[in-house]
Amino acid sequence: EVRLVESGGGLVQPGGSLRLSCAASGFDFSIFGMRWVRQAPGKGLERVSAITSSGASTYYADSVKGRFTISRDNAQNTLYLQLNSLNAEDTGMYYCATGFAGGRYQGQGTQVTVSS
Repeated sequence: EVRLVESGGGLVQPGGSLRLSCAASGFDFSIFGMRWVRQAPGKGLERVSAITSSGASTYYADSVKGRFTISRDNAQNTLYLQLNSLNAEDTGMYYCATGFAGGRYQGQGTQVTVSS
């Protein structure tokens, strides 16, 4: 069974930082690309960042470029997202996700709230 379990969210002041983690199990994590998506209150899903299986290539949405950093540890089957210089527009539920063999998989999410 594919499992993706996010953690690391919380309440942070504007300008603050958080590090999100996603523990993966039930599949060969090291051979699949991964991504982070988020959903702000009342809005649809937004792809925030993605990373190839080796970590050699990454993608960032324009809204987070220069502030967020995606990484992965294939030995630990874990995906990370470092969030810096957070602002209120970054508030939302953050999910890690992947897709293979015709299926799409997403965790239960971790809440990030940016507020003073």
